[in-house]
Formats: sequence, C-alpha cells, structure tokens
Amino acid sequence: MTPAKREEIYKRLDRAIPEPKSELEHTTPYELLVAVVLSAQATDKSVNLATQKLYPVANTPEKIAALGVEGLEQYIRTIGLYRGKAKNVIALSQILMEKHGGEVPRTREALEALPGVGRKTANVVLNVAFEELTIAVDTHVFRVSNRTGLAPGKDPLEVETKLMKVTPPRYLRNAHHYLILHGRYTCVAQKPLCFKCPIYEQCEWKEKKKFAVNPDASPRRRPGPKLPKG
Repeated sequence: MTPAKREEIYKRLDRAIPEPKSELEHTTPYELLVAVVLSAQATDKSVNLATQKLYPVANTPEKIAALGVEGLEQYIRTIGLYRGKAKNVIALSQILMEKHGGEVPRTREALEALPGVGRKTANVVLNVAFEELTIAVDTHVFRVSNRTGLAPGKDPLEVETKLMKVTPPRYLRNAHHYLILHGRYTCVAQKPLCFKCPIYEQCEWKEKKKFAVNPDASPRRRPGPKLPKG
C-alpha cells in the first residue's frame, strides 16, 4: 500500500469519525485502567454497565482494594472471566498504593508490571489517559489492518510496529480509535458493511465486492457504497 493511499484512508476515517474516543466510561486514569483490564474478552458495553454501579461506590485504589476480591466480584460478575479479573484488579490496586503512591504510572514498563496489564492495555492507558502516541492493537485493529492492507502482520505486535511506522504523524494520536471504531461498526468480522464503507476505494481486500451491495436494499435499487468526495 502506498503512503498516499494510507494518508487517504486516515483522512477519510477522520472525516467519518471526527471525534474518536474510547467507549469505556471513565473520569480518571485509574478508572480507565480498571475498565480496560475488565474489558479483556468482553464488550465495552458490558464493562460500562458494571462500572456504572461500581465507580459510585469505589473508584480509587484504596476503595477498590478495601472491597476485597469477593466484594469486587459482586459488581463485575456479569463480565466474562470476572473471578480472575477481580483478583487482578485488587492486586494491581494494592501495588499502585504500595509502589506508586496510589497513582497510575506513566511508563509502559511500570504498567505492564501490574497484574492483568499487557501491552495492549498499557497502550490504551498511555494513549487515552496520558496522550502518548501509542497504538493499541485489539481484535478490531488487527482485523482492519490486515483486511485492508493498511498494516498486515501475523500477530498484534507486528501490526502495531507497522502501524507506528506507516501512520502519518498527524493521525497517530487517534489512529487506534479510528481503526477500533471502524472495525467495530463497519469492517465487522463476519459480514463487513462494505456498501457504506468510507474507505472502500482505498481498501485492498480482494473480497470486498461481495459485500459492496446492501443486502437490505430494495431489489429494484441496490446502491453500492456512498463514497465521500475528494
């Protein structure tokens, strides 16, 4: 894929998603950290439903640690893998108090040393909470990057490395939000909505023509994708 095509992809995604942001509800770096840990193999919606009940009661390392594992489980049991996540959140809260003065650290090394925090979670926190130029590669970013040809790779780290290299600097801050939201709502896994994709022309996926027609459109008029001008 040429640099000009990549530039156009981000330009069009920026136009389609003018104010990209995380859909995990939070007001502090700590709330964000906990929400991202809880979101592993779970939807943002399910996490938000749980934290809407949890955060009014406990939203600091001290308060959540005081709940204990069983106490925290009562708030997050609707989220997948909640038992393991409860243990990790309690443990990381205790570490934050013991080693970081109750604050979320601003380095990748310190973040990844916390229980339940991997590279993707660290990238989200660094980007969203501290405005670092990082790209978190989740399943949506991985799929979009490979499917479109934007930054193909065999694993998340390879995709991340390529995205960091090929993404135009002015789009780096919001790059992973563009790709996550595009993958979540348009370039979905099973039946991508190519008929309304803003980057249909730039996408290099060989199968895209199969999905270029809206299956719900009238048989008499089955329009293709409406593409932005310019």
